[in-house]
Amino acid sequence: MKSLASVSLADVQSVYSGAEGDLWRLIMGEQIHIGGLTSSMDLAGQADIQAGSSGVDLCCCTGAGMRFLVRFRNVARMTGVDATAHVIELGRGASAAEGLARRITFVQAEVTRSGLADASADFAWGEDAWCYVADKQKLIAEAARIVRPGGTIAFTDWVEGPAGLTDAEAERFLRFMKFPSFADIADYAGLLRQNNCTVLAANDTGRFAAAIDLYLNMLNMQLTYDALKIIGFNQQMMASLAGEMIFAQQLAHDRKIIQGIFVARKT
Repeated sequence: MKSLASVSLADVQSVYSGAEGDLWRLIMGEQIHIGGLTSSMDLAGQADIQAGSSGVDLCCCTGAGMRFLVRFRNVARMTGVDATAHVIELGRGASAAEGLARRITFVQAEVTRSGLADASADFAWGEDAWCYVADKQKLIAEAARIVRPGGTIAFTDWVEGPAGLTDAEAERFLRFMKFPSFADIADYAGLLRQNNCTVLAANDTGRFAAAIDLYLNMLNMQLTYDALKIIGFNQQMMASLAGEMIFAQQLAHDRKIIQGIFVARKT
């Protein structure tokens, strides 16, 4: 597992409270993860998320994943945990606007110590967000603690691919993305097993490189003005961000970074 000690939770909160978070939402949409609705449907299907169940979304951001689960899988209730006040405020507003506020609750907390009750959910959920958590061991332990016996842990995440990152590549990529640590598929599978979970899926979705191509094409071909407006028409900053995204694009095509999908059952 790669790590970068200089990146902290405060850095992540700063991103998602400001212009950089707005940029990600511009190019990735409300479902701010690789693959959007297709990815969510795939994860929910592989995890067999049932109507009437209850779940916890760890690192829920604005709660788009919870609204998806309530709307498309008829989940009875969702609790989202996130450390950033700004995205929780946006999420509460979006849930209310869609008439889903009674079934969706937000909790502001650090996800490795959420304060939620033991065995209180049928499943724990995450979409491309656990890469922002420094202590993956504590994160998986918290997910396992919250889920009832026989329940499910289901998530996608940006992970290190089979080609592997050099130390220099990892430092540059983690610094740009504000990832304090970066797991690979084996890391997550091992942590799930250590927490009394049977791993049902731990695979590369194959979506990452095409998605990065799409985001760069959108910025270059359609959303340039919109992106510049978000950052105060700072063209130097725009060029710097574009350069880092092109670097990430190359890593994706070299299979050094991928999107992993994970489903596990708590024993």
